[in-house]
Amino acid sequence: MKILGNNVQPEVAYIMAIVFGVLLLLLFTFYILSKKKPSTMMDELFLRTRSWFFIAIGIGILVIAPSIVGTVLVSYVSFIALREMFSISYFREADRTALAFAYLAIPIQYYFAYHGMHQPFLYFIPVVMFIGLPVLLVLSGKTKGIAVSMCLIPTILMLTIYMLSHIILLFSLEIPNFEIGASGLILFLILCTSFNDVFQFTWGKLLGKNKITPTVSPNKTWAGFIGGILTTGLLAYFIKFLTPLTGLQAILLGLTIGIAGFLGDLIISAIKRDLQIKDTGNLIPGHGGVMDRLDSMILTTPIFYYMLVFFIN
Repeated sequence: MKILGNNVQPEVAYIMAIVFGVLLLLLFTFYILSKKKPSTMMDELFLRTRSWFFIAIGIGILVIAPSIVGTVLVSYVSFIALREMFSISYFREADRTALAFAYLAIPIQYYFAYHGMHQPFLYFIPVVMFIGLPVLLVLSGKTKGIAVSMCLIPTILMLTIYMLSHIILLFSLEIPNFEIGASGLILFLILCTSFNDVFQFTWGKLLGKNKITPTVSPNKTWAGFIGGILTTGLLAYFIKFLTPLTGLQAILLGLTIGIAGFLGDLIISAIKRDLQIKDTGNLIPGHGGVMDRLDSMILTTPIFYYMLVFFIN
């Protein structure tokens, strides 16, 4: 099998240059405005933009550096996300062994992903870990509350490791006559997912009145949802040069990413609502925790991968 590394093409470099240029411009603007007219809102905008700048550096490393570097980077993000979700969840003292065992899923899953070993990649967490973890919990001999732990730990593995690790499979995806390679595919996925969040927020603020799920995420409106999906579909069409897709395929994928991103956001929002917390952590200033940024990616990443495979085969 020919392994596609990050063969960076001019298109990818141009997009990254635009992203960094816009972020630097916003950072400079917010900094000047915060000095001239200090306010809490301006300080927050500067803080959030600065965090986005560092996130963009991570994305740049992922799409430009060798694939092994990108794999290590994403696996580390999964590690932080897993630790974050474990820290906000309620577990028993008897769960300690199973929780420690769960961390072993990270190097194994990403090893399979990096080497393009699709069969073990697909069944390792959904089968092996889903069997192994309950067995460890049973062997602890403590049955009170065990049903919750049996459900919770494997689900967290799916959200923080299995879903996100699909991005690494893009490095080993064979696409004839497609020169941009994994760099373009990853950039397309991240841009559509990230801007979908921005579009849905913007349309919701401009036109939103009717809420979709007021008890889960009160800020989600039908106008934001529909406007965000349509705008993401349009964005996908204009950056289709990063992929081997036709215009129609890119639009369909963009629309699907819009819907999946919305649902992923709702899933994490529902978890936080149940736990009565605002953020999953405080690692990213102005944004909260890692899972607060990955909420959309947990669904858009595997859906993007499988739709892409369907279109190119």
